[in-house]
Amino acid sequence: MKRHLAEKIRQLKKDKNAIVLAHYYQEAAIQDIADCVGDSLALAQQASKADCDIIVFAGVHFMAETAKILNPEKKVLLPDLNASCSLAESCPPGDFESFISQYPDHYVVSYINCSAHVKALSDIIVTSSNALKIIQSIPTDKPIIFAPDKNLGRYLMEKTGRQMILWDGVCTVHEAFSLEKLTELVLEHPEAKVIAHPESSKEVLRLADFIGSTQAMLDYVKNSSHLEFIVGTEAGILHMMQKSAPGKSLIPIPTAEENSCACSECAYMKLNTLQKLYTCLLHEAPEITLDSDLMDRARKPLQKMLELSSAVHA
Repeated sequence: MKRHLAEKIRQLKKDKNAIVLAHYYQEAAIQDIADCVGDSLALAQQASKADCDIIVFAGVHFMAETAKILNPEKKVLLPDLNASCSLAESCPPGDFESFISQYPDHYVVSYINCSAHVKALSDIIVTSSNALKIIQSIPTDKPIIFAPDKNLGRYLMEKTGRQMILWDGVCTVHEAFSLEKLTELVLEHPEAKVIAHPESSKEVLRLADFIGSTQAMLDYVKNSSHLEFIVGTEAGILHMMQKSAPGKSLIPIPTAEENSCACSECAYMKLNTLQKLYTCLLHEAPEITLDSDLMDRARKPLQKMLELSSAVHA
């Protein structure tokens, strides 16, 4: 069934001059059909130079919004409009506007996991791939607000020595890891390297041998001489990680849910399915639509990020 759907999607892509961009957290079948699979930075870069008429974004809502902001003339589709993001939802635009008004002299740095409205209120956008270098590029006499992920913000403060005002938001997927179960895994697999995304809690990060973005984690596993890894990010990454590093053992960090050994999955990411992707492309809906003024305002901090990312080779 999935193979048949995949062939139909390939034909529709050709007929409609469409591309499929997919995040690493999507189900394996969607990753395998995509024209580009990547983290938020790679997908934003790909969207900014997409040569097509239609972009199908297999990810969550803020990602599809970003693609539309960078390509206002193109049709951008999202297989399921309910594919939101707990981190983006933790930062309502009205509340955030009130928050930053309390710090009028601060430079507003927002993680890409936020709504178009929050992007429009920001001075620059970052991803986990480029956040460290972008923060380091900001003059030290410039006070910073960082939103919406407090775990990533805290990690950046520790790495750069910069004090920042943090918005109190988290990604529920990366907050769900069980420190107790991780500790047990470390004892059971003493040779394994613990790798974790900086959206994880500070307790998990303290046990990590390597902390990095989704792409950085993939590269680390692929290039490492070690054969066993305990992985602290959304479980969808394991598909591409195993493909790029065959023969290596990948152990997801379990969640803290009682009587569960399950790895942490984003329910929003998993709302997209191969069937929904096919239906979406066939009917060219649901489509992402945004006010042109909002897109203009949100595009400026995104373009600043893309320019700086290129400059610092993020």
